[in-house]
Amino acid sequence: MNKIKVGFFSFTEITDPREHHGYNEWHQLDHMPEQFPLPGIAFGQRWVSTPACRAARAVSGPQLDPIHYVTLYLMTEPVEQTLRDFFALGRHLHEVGRFHQHRRALLSGPFRLVDAAVAPRVLVSAEAVPYRPNRGLYVQVGGTVSLEAWCANPGVAGAWAFADDDRQITVAWLDGAPLDVAGSLGSSAGDVDFAGPFETIVPWEWDWFE
Repeated sequence: MNKIKVGFFSFTEITDPREHHGYNEWHQLDHMPEQFPLPGIAFGQRWVSTPACRAARAVSGPQLDPIHYVTLYLMTEPVEQTLRDFFALGRHLHEVGRFHQHRRALLSGPFRLVDAAVAPRVLVSAEAVPYRPNRGLYVQVGGTVSLEAWCANPGVAGAWAFADDDRQITVAWLDGAPLDVAGSLGSSAGDVDFAGPFETIVPWEWDWFE
């Protein structure tokens, strides 16, 4: 039984191109660490759509085309209390001036976990995949995906599917180079709004857009 019940996503655009360094410094060194003391936050990570990743997108619909980053927090029961604590902390940090102003979330919110799979070559369980070191993600918003088919591709360690009432978000954790893996995944069946790779963010190495 997976202790994770919800993935909270934020697909984020930086609205001032001069603010990427400031945004990364704030989010990685201030904002994200403050989330982990909350009892229901099991894990979290953020990834970047570098210019090369952007060029490798299979689908980039109008809603999510401007995004530069995706963040995913993994949440446990009790989900409603976890979400209340999460939003309350966000309000508090905003009130005390610890919130980045040059950002816009183009898709943000909780999506329930509906399925998980792991590549046969990977020794950890499907439930453990997000905690394993990764080189990036491949993300599809909308449509449907065979997690097992994704996990059969070299460079894919595992994949999880999340959904709300409107759409599914499928995430593959990569231990291969994201640009090398992206071509073998593409986009799957259905009404897909976005499909593309992201790179893992290394602290203090935030110069992709300079």
